[in-house]
Amino acid sequence: MGRFLVVCGAGAVGCGLRYLVNLWVGQRPFPFATLIVNLAGSFLIALVVELALRIAAFPPSLKVALTAGFLGGLTTYSAFNHETLAMMLDGHVVRGFGYVALMLVGCAAAGLLGVVLARALA
Repeated sequence: MGRFLVVCGAGAVGCGLRYLVNLWVGQRPFPFATLIVNLAGSFLIALVVELALRIAAFPPSLKVALTAGFLGGLTTYSAFNHETLAMMLDGHVVRGFGYVALMLVGCAAAGLLGVVLARALA
């Protein structure tokens, strides 16, 4: 039960941070806030998982709190999907597909950067 509560608490912090990023970025014709949290989340989850694999003393409870909790609360696929469909339904089909491409390529690159950094640190 303790780990569950830690994951929930960390998830709440991630959700709160996502909300603050939305406030900071503000309303734009392109959903930069979701892009920012998904890029950061892709980098951070790769970094945490790789460090947990390479550092024997990395606490499993910390890995779960950071990945399932904090990063699960920070990142969001549902917002990405909603924003993409909204752009396309508003007639911005090319912008919508550009957003999909940017999100997929950007998050894969951010994840790769996280792995590279973790390997350098470990």
